[in-house]
Amino acid sequence: MADLRAKGATNKAKGQVEEGLGKLTGDRHEEAKGKVKQVQGSAQQSVADIQDAARRPSNR
Repeated sequence: MADLRAKGATNKAKGQVEEGLGKLTGDRHEEAKGKVKQVQGSAQQSVADIQDAARRPSNR
């Protein structure tokens, strides 16, 4: 899960850079690609969190 969480963090960072570059250059397509990559990274991190939670023993 750490691997997926790290990929998610990397994608979020790349997305922020792409979005910023798009804003700086006025390229809406690049800006949108950056936003998509950020969402992808967040989703990857969420999946890793869910997988970790599923592996933990329940407190019932």
